[in-house]
Amino acid sequence: MRGPWVGALALAAATMSAPASAQAVSAQAVSAQAVKDSAQSQRQQFSGIAAYYDKGYKGKTAAGERYDPDKFTAAHKTLPFGTRLCVTDKRSGRSVEVVVNDRGPFTKGRVLDLSLAAAKQLGMTDHGLTDVTANIQ
Repeated sequence: MRGPWVGALALAAATMSAPASAQAVSAQAVSAQAVKDSAQSQRQQFSGIAAYYDKGYKGKTAAGERYDPDKFTAAHKTLPFGTRLCVTDKRSGRSVEVVVNDRGPFTKGRVLDLSLAAAKQLGMTDHGLTDVTANIQ
């Protein structure tokens, strides 16, 4: 009677008998996948300075919606509208979930403009700018 270990032994024997060049190609493929996975996880998260829309701001977003200071929204330069982000203030550890519905910020060094509601949730309305990490949901 053959047990499940017979297949494992056959696989191990085949791997050990494979030429060194085939083993090197296999190692390169695993290494390339690890680099690809790492790059993808970096695209899922970014960090930088966030600001928020002033209390007096009134207007439309780039998505065509009227800006609502009571909604949890954000502006980002390139992420698709509707993208959900979990934004964390690095200093306080507070987090908020926002939806991208606008383009910006257009000030060098900033990664997000947040709505007033999101800024209040993070506790950043007293200082205006804060260092954040954003995770794409």
